[in-house]
Amino acid sequence: MSLLDIQPQINKEWTLFLDRDGVINVETPGTYVTTWEEFVFCDGVLEALRSLNELFGNIVIVTNQRGVGRGIMSLDTLIDIHHRMMDEINGAGGRVNKIYACTAVSDDDHNRKPNSGMAMQAREDFPEIDFKRSVMVGNSMSDMEFGKHLMMHTVFLTSKHDPYPLPHDLIDEQFDSLLMWTKSLHTPEVVG
Repeated sequence: MSLLDIQPQINKEWTLFLDRDGVINVETPGTYVTTWEEFVFCDGVLEALRSLNELFGNIVIVTNQRGVGRGIMSLDTLIDIHHRMMDEINGAGGRVNKIYACTAVSDDDHNRKPNSGMAMQAREDFPEIDFKRSVMVGNSMSDMEFGKHLMMHTVFLTSKHDPYPLPHDLIDEQFDSLLMWTKSLHTPEVVG
């Protein structure tokens, strides 16, 4: 099976949902990014977002940020990190329409992935969002569950887990990084 058989034909009617930690910035499992100084973009992310800006109508980040709920960092600090991150992305020619962050501690909170609250917030802000014409890119199974609950195309990044055997019920595609997936959209593998 080739990528041509798997990948949807993306155009400006499509929405891209991105996880943050391990997708946009380097994730250190077991800890939180608590200051801008600790925030490090993953290799190639700014280049990827510049390309994705041309492909997708809406690009949103949906991120669980339990560290705020646990008092490890303040909401103001999280907002500051996100403002600075957006400035860097915009300055590099990329775009993120909006960031949704769930700071709740409880897994039962309707906004905490894999629950769909942040997707519903996004559709409220951008009524043109069609979940069946959306892609979820993340590096955890909760991201994949979030996407599949809403009938999205899912892309798993292996930034903290080994690749899963495919086909997989929750994963449509998997790549090492956001940049590698982005390049696959522009240069599908040769079938033959």
